[in-house]
Amino acid sequence: MKLRAIGGEQKAGRSNGWRGAAARFLRRIGAAAVLLLLATGLALWWAARWTPDRAIYPVQGVTIDADNGEVHWGSIKAAGADFAYIAATDGTAGVDARFARNLSRARDAGVQAGPIHRYSLCHLATDQAANFIRHVPRRADMLPAAVWLDYDDRCPDRPTRALLLSELATFLAQIETHMGKQSLIAPGPAFEADYRVTRGIARTTWLRRDFFEPDYGAHPWAMWQANDYVRLSGADGTVGWNVLRAGGEMR
Repeated sequence: MKLRAIGGEQKAGRSNGWRGAAARFLRRIGAAAVLLLLATGLALWWAARWTPDRAIYPVQGVTIDADNGEVHWGSIKAAGADFAYIAATDGTAGVDARFARNLSRARDAGVQAGPIHRYSLCHLATDQAANFIRHVPRRADMLPAAVWLDYDDRCPDRPTRALLLSELATFLAQIETHMGKQSLIAPGPAFEADYRVTRGIARTTWLRRDFFEPDYGAHPWAMWQANDYVRLSGADGTVGWNVLRAGGEMR
């Protein structure tokens, strides 16, 4: 009887020891999960507010599109935006639903603005230029147009570099005649790696890289989209935050 009791106590001890170890392990996992959530929340909070130092980059601005809803441009200006680039046209038929309103209200608030055209690899340059010219007014006080160059899941075409550069040159020539000033080109990192646009098109460049200066262009950037996660009280969702290189200018 005593041997049986001792055996039972040993089994109970082993069982309790296993349960205790499991409980300690789960507490550690829970604590680690809480710390991870706190760290993630802190990182998101920081990312939503970080902008480059104005002592280094005194001229800063935003990128705005229809996803930002009804933009309160007075609040955007109060947040420190000296200028804005506003989504305007896309390919041959796309038009940002809020472009005209955003352009007008930015001007009323004293924020100088420029249009963005999202270039499509699936459409002819002349047709895209016609879409841009149809919807973007020519104004002396408007910033140069920016041509956004990136891949789009809606467009599987991948033309040769020679064809892309030829078509892009045609597009630029036509919209620049309309605007009366040269455009910026804004290639994404993957697009630039494949097509080396900044080597083939002599234009001011607008490059993109969150939190760290971009270095993927053939020439120093004039404008840098430094944070695509900024949240402002005057706009829904997130906005892109841009800086102008010190000593640079856009007319």
